[in-house]
Order: sequence, then structure tokens, then C-alpha cells
Amino acid sequence: MRWRVVGMLQAGARQTAVARELNVLRSVNHRLWNHCQRDQNSSRRRESRRRRITRTADDRYLLQSARRRRTLTARQLASQLSATAGRPISHQTVSRRLHEGGLFARRSVVCVPLYPAHVRGRLHWAREHLSWTPEQWGHVLFTDESRFNI
Repeated sequence: MRWRVVGMLQAGARQTAVARELNVLRSVNHRLWNHCQRDQNSSRRRESRRRRITRTADDRYLLQSARRRRTLTARQLASQLSATAGRPISHQTVSRRLHEGGLFARRSVVCVPLYPAHVRGRLHWAREHLSWTPEQWGHVLFTDESRFNI
């Protein structure tokens, strides 16, 4: 019956004429037509996926905030968006939205601190090689793939 209503309305029939012919209320036709227009479907079944917690405007705001302040972490962006939106939004959701927008959630990472022994070792090495000539440096292979232990 739902498909008949939608078919008649798509064919150009008026809602009152369809209601009279199929012996249903006009408000039922109106609701069904609005549902079909909105979801492109006249089925009663809902989609099985979960509703998104963030709206399109929230996603745009999030991407804009992430681009403006590049040092913010996903947790900081989540707390900022939660305060703005007025509802809780997890940092995992923020990470997903950033990924969808072509950005990636960032974690602020501090470099590994050098211990005093490392600093002394580097300074000693630099002083030893201070007077080397370009010919001597030509025999040295520097590569990013090797790990050196000083």
C-alpha cells in the first residue's frame, strides 16, 4: 500500500485524490510523502547504522580549529568541541572526523631527553672531528637507517 501511495504521488496525483481513492487519511499520505522525499525510501525500516554524534557544522568547525592550531591534540580538540557543541564528544570521534577531512589526529610528542653522558659523548665526538678535511669526511657514510650508539 505504501508503494502505491508513493507511486501515485510521483505520477503527479494530488494527495487528497490519493487519500480518497485508497481510503486513507490525507495526513498519512503527507507523512509518507515527506518520509519518502527525505530518505529516498518509503520503507518503515530504519537504517542499522548508528547516528553520528557530530553534525556537518561540527565537523567543519573541528577541521578549521585543527588547521588553525596545529599543536592541539585530539583530546584537546575533543574537549573544545564538547564545550562548543554542549554535548560530550570523544577524542576517538575527533580522530575519525579529522581523518575523514584529510587530517590526522596529533599527539604532542617531546623529543627523548639527552642524558649528561650523551651530551658529553656528542661534544667529545664533535671536538675530535673538528679539524677533519673534506677528503676525510668523503670516506664517511651517513645514513638515516643506521643506529649509532655513542
